[in-house]
Amino acid sequence: MARLGELERAVMEVLWSAPDSCTARDIVTALPDRDLAATTVLTVLSRLERKDLVSRDRDGRAHRYRPTATREQHAAALMYEALATAEDRTAALASFAEQVSAGEAEQLAASLVEALRRRSAARDG
Repeated sequence: MARLGELERAVMEVLWSAPDSCTARDIVTALPDRDLAATTVLTVLSRLERKDLVSRDRDGRAHRYRPTATREQHAAALMYEALATAEDRTAALASFAEQVSAGEAEQLAASLVEALRRRSAARDG
């Protein structure tokens, strides 16, 4: 999973926050402080499409873009990618668990229990 540059991140934030797909013009409008040209946004969207982070559909003469994954799915993929680089994955997981808050640790534990339950059900079903 490719990391996002600053402008890519800003564009993705617009797409993740939008209730529907967006045109390049919609994104320019959503980022008024950046003073972006639509062509710049189209270039960024093209890069994001090559990275499989957005998909596009034709809407008349324009294209509409939407993220291929949620913000949370993207964050999870980045975490998994980072974990894959660790020589000792167990130590990396333990270190991560030490760094999260107590509430986050409880949620992580519950999520792991649920993931194991689903895997077991899929295997047995």
